[in-house]
Amino acid sequence: MILNSSLLVSIEKHFCGNELLNGEMYMEGIKHYLIDMDGVILQGTKLIPGAAEFIQRLRTKGASFLILTNNSRYILRDLQVRLHDLGLEVPQEAIFTSALATAQFLHTQRPGGKAYVLGEAGLTTALHDIGYILTDQKPEYVVLGETTTYSFERITRAIRFVMAGARFITTNPDVTGPGEGGIVPATGAVAALISAATGAKPYFIGKPNPLMMRTALRTLDAHSEDSVIIGDRMDTDIVSGIESGLQTILVLTGVTTREQVERFPYRPTWIHKSVADIEVEG
Repeated sequence: MILNSSLLVSIEKHFCGNELLNGEMYMEGIKHYLIDMDGVILQGTKLIPGAAEFIQRLRTKGASFLILTNNSRYILRDLQVRLHDLGLEVPQEAIFTSALATAQFLHTQRPGGKAYVLGEAGLTTALHDIGYILTDQKPEYVVLGETTTYSFERITRAIRFVMAGARFITTNPDVTGPGEGGIVPATGAVAALISAATGAKPYFIGKPNPLMMRTALRTLDAHSEDSVIIGDRMDTDIVSGIESGLQTILVLTGVTTREQVERFPYRPTWIHKSVADIEVEG
C-alpha cells in the first residue's frame, strides 16, 4: 500500500509528537480549538469543573474555538441557553452541530433540494436555513437525525422512500445516547433498522467522519496544521482529528479511560485528565 505524503506527515506528527513530548503539554502554534461538548465541557447535565475557566483562557488569549456536538436535536439558541444556565457563556457562533454539518453538505451536493426528515428542530431548522424543502412527496433525500419521537409509521415511510431511490443521509452514527433512567437508542440504531430493511447504507456526516472536522475548520477559517481537537472518545473525536490532520487531545472526563487508549491502533497527541489542565498559548 502506498501512503500519500499528507497522510505520512499526519502520522509522523502524531506518533513522533507523543515520543518527543513524553506526555508533556506543549501547545505552541495552536491557534484554533475544536472542542467536543459531552464528556469534555459537560458531564450529563453538569458543567465539568474547570471548563468555564478553560473557555475563558481561550478568549483571553484570542484563540478561536468551536464547541462540537454530534447531537442534531437542538438549535443553536437552545444549546447556548443550556450552556448559559450551567454557567458557561458562549456565543451561538461558537457552537457547531452535526445538523449544521449535514445541512452544509447537502447544500454543496444538491442546492435547494427536497428531503424527508426524521429529526427535531435542530435538523429541520438547519435544512430550512439552506433553502431545503422538507416534504413527504418524492424526496431526493431521507435525512435521519436524533429525536425522542421516532414512530413506526415515519420509519416505514423513510424505508419506502429509500427503496424508491431517495439517498440516505444520517447526521451521526451514535447507536445509543443518554436518557432518563439509562441509555436510549440513538440515530445509528435507527439507521441500522432502515439499512436492514432496504439494503442501503447511509452516509454518516458527524464524527468520526472527518468531513465534520473539515467543515468546522472552514467555519473558523482555520487550517489543520495550527488546530487541535479535544475529545473524550478515541473512536470518534480522536480518530476523526487524526484523519483530518489535526493535533488531538484526549481528556479522561468522558468515555475513554487511560488504560483503554492502548487498545487502539492510533494514539492522541496528548492525554489530560480534563480541560482544566490544558494551557493556552498566547
